[in-house]
Amino acid sequence: MVEGRGGQELLAAAGVLFPDGNGRLLVVRLPYDRRHPVAVPGGGWDPQDGSPRRTAVREIEEELGFTPRLGPLACLDWTLDHDRPPIAAHLYWAEPLTPGQAAAFTPDRAEVGGWAWLTPEEAGRALPPRLSRRVTACLQAPRGAAPLELEDGRPAGHVLDQLAPAPAPAYTGPSGLDGAWHLTGTGAPAPDAPPLLDREAYIAGRPRIRAKARTVFTDRAGRVLLVRQKPWDLPGGEVPYWTLPGGGIEADRELPRAAARREVREELGWSCEPGRLLALDWLPGRPADPAAKRDTALLVYLFDGGTVADERFASIALAEEELAEWRLCDPEQARALLTPASWARTAAALAARDRPGGPAELVGGHPAD
Repeated sequence: MVEGRGGQELLAAAGVLFPDGNGRLLVVRLPYDRRHPVAVPGGGWDPQDGSPRRTAVREIEEELGFTPRLGPLACLDWTLDHDRPPIAAHLYWAEPLTPGQAAAFTPDRAEVGGWAWLTPEEAGRALPPRLSRRVTACLQAPRGAAPLELEDGRPAGHVLDQLAPAPAPAYTGPSGLDGAWHLTGTGAPAPDAPPLLDREAYIAGRPRIRAKARTVFTDRAGRVLLVRQKPWDLPGGEVPYWTLPGGGIEADRELPRAAARREVREELGWSCEPGRLLALDWLPGRPADPAAKRDTALLVYLFDGGTVADERFASIALAEEELAEWRLCDPEQARALLTPASWARTAAALAARDRPGGPAELVGGHPAD
């Protein structure tokens, strides 16, 4: 659908799950957060970051003083909150840390007041409830199910086949963990640290991203459904053309699955439930990629619409104010009509249909590295 800017922007963050050889998880103590001082290492996305994976690496370098070796994306959790903008929170697995590597930490005292190894049960109680649900889901789900699709820390999509929704453990924060912490100096910010912002000022200053939800429908012959948008003037002068059905997520009022459902209803006149999340594609903005046609990053969710019976295509009722036509395309035709990034994203989503597990993690349509 045609998109205005209001209500469509969200925050992005990336954290890292560091296990040790004993089944414990690394957590850090935040000197600037009195309400929820226990967290997993990581932080907010910056426009210069080429991807959430790069955000995760940068944050660990800044907070703990070393470069982690990241594994696969563990989950993407979209959260809504009345008190702040929505957040797309990425968690990555890292290779297990040895005692020697942990002993070589050089934490930034303004960011990290201490660190500890906690059992999954201890971490579940010490982390704030939403983060606790997110981390617990990653620890409990089979690794082959990753990346997990979560909504407010709760299973969604294919994850429901692996995990039942469950409440977070009773929240205790750092209570009872005094002897577990490896302290960073006094655990307080360094004397020359900048003054801490209050929560509202911090959130107001954080950069935003945008997100879209698209759906992959095919017919019995394997042809993919594309729609041609009517042209309109965009800031960069780009004229939209052929694409998968879908559009912008109203980030402050709906979750990605709800957006996919709404967009299909508005654009095609179909009422259907999105299937598996097939791919997550991160498109950097100009600060990270000068060739980008957007000022900020864009996160695209691609859901599986399944194989549609031939007779149902006859029932398509296009949104006449937005779309000019629809077409079923074999791979060669789709590749010719779509932009290179859009075709790469679509091809990755189609390939994901044929394998179990979570969505493909993409950057600009290609596998993230």
